[in-house]
Order: sequence, then structure tokens, then C-alpha cells
Amino acid sequence: MSTRPGVLDRIERYFALSPLPDSPVSRIGALDVPLGAPEWPHPARPHPGGGPVPLADVEAALAAQEAADLPQALEWFAERNPGLGQAARQAGLVVDELPLLVAVDTLEVMLPPGVRYFLIGADDPQLATYQRLAQLAFAAPTGPLAPDEPVTTSTGVAPERLVDPPQPTSVLRERIAAGRTVMMVAVEDGEPVAVGSHQPVDVDGAEVSEIVGVATLPRFRGRGLGAGLASTLVEHARETAELVFLSAGDDDVARVYERVGFARVGTTYVAERPVEGC
Repeated sequence: MSTRPGVLDRIERYFALSPLPDSPVSRIGALDVPLGAPEWPHPARPHPGGGPVPLADVEAALAAQEAADLPQALEWFAERNPGLGQAARQAGLVVDELPLLVAVDTLEVMLPPGVRYFLIGADDPQLATYQRLAQLAFAAPTGPLAPDEPVTTSTGVAPERLVDPPQPTSVLRERIAAGRTVMMVAVEDGEPVAVGSHQPVDVDGAEVSEIVGVATLPRFRGRGLGAGLASTLVEHARETAELVFLSAGDDDVARVYERVGFARVGTTYVAERPVEGC
């Protein structure tokens, strides 16, 4: 596939620009550290072209995040900063390796009968229900993702019968209203069963979007819901985006995405402060 002007370069530029509407970004040594509201945190990342990141810069960035009541977290590409993992571990962070993939083919992935996709609006009264769904799904151990039998699906306005949400964050409503987050939900028999988003950013005149937060409730896993929702998000993103990418949870999930039109281009490292007691 073409790498004009370099896929990793463009994704790095995406991550440099994406926090700006939400967060002021401080340059701490070789790291860019967004210091915005805790409701929508962004991890610290190496400044593009900034060179190796020493332990002192990592510790200073983590201290700034802690002072701002933000999660202590770093993200970077293994191909660009191979030595950062050692510094992150020395600073007490747990490092996870995530396959980085881009959408290269358009493959239709169908859902089981009775499942439909809906776009979520900023004024949707059930918005917090979809947030809760994602929280429950990510809190449970990851189950299988797999394409299923072909059926017809559609995209429309989410039904109002999904009730009893708490209040969502105003940041999410603002992002959806501004088009910086495009959120979709999969609904079966009036019940939300999977949710996900893509987040477009104008990168030097060409839109790039990241697929994020694709989550399926545990009892509905193994039916192709996650892969189908991701493919629908890609289709929507490609209406305006030149490049669409995601970081898969592990190699097994990456292989599923590869079967539905993604190609691996690198590795994302995510380093976070472990939760006390875990």
C-alpha cells in the first residue's frame, strides 16, 4: 500500500492535532502533554521528530498529569520510539502492545438478523446509556469478535425507547455536535448491544479519522457485532476521510480486522499507571 507521505507520519500528525480543541498541550522535554479536562483526557506522546525520550521527561510528564488530576498515561509507536518502553516501565507504568491498522479495502460485514446501526446525535436522550454500555463492555473480559452470516442492516436515527440513562459528559455532547466524534450504536430488539465511534481530524488539509471505543456487551459477543460496527464506521468515515485507522486490543482482534479490510502498519504502545489493588 502507498505510504504517501508516510502513514505513520500522518497518524503522528493526527495525534499532535487531535487534543487541541479539548486541551492545551504542554511541551515537556521530548513529550507533548495535553492538560485539559479530566472528562476527556489525552495521553502524553513523543513530540514528532523530538528524538529519544529520557526517563526524566517521562517522570515530569506524569507529574504534570497527576497535578492536573488526569490519568497518568503515555502512547507512542514502537517504530518511532523503540526505547521509550524501558523508561515507561522504570517510571512504574504498565506497557501494553496494540497492533496499529489502517483500512485499505471496503468489505461489507453484515450483522445477524434484527440488528441495526444508528448514528447518535448530540441531543440524543439516551447518549449516557451508550456510554454506560461501553463502560460495561470494556470492564468485562474480552470475548471473541467474528463476522457472521450475511443480513441487511441500515443506519438511521436511534430509537427513543432506550431509556434510563444517567447524565453524559458535556464534553461528549459538544464533540458530537462539532463533528469531532461520530458515534454509532448497534441495536437488537430495541436494546443497544454494541457501540463505537470514529474521530475525524483535519490533518494539513486532508481528513484522518481514528476508530475508537468499539465495544460489545459480553453476552452478544462472537456474532460479528464489533467487526460489523467497525466496518460501518469506516464506511461513514470514508465519506470525508482520506485515511482511517485503529489500534486493536490484541493480535487476535487484529486478525479479525484484517479479515474485514484492515492492514497492519505498525505497533502502538500504551503505558498507564496501574490501578491500586490490581
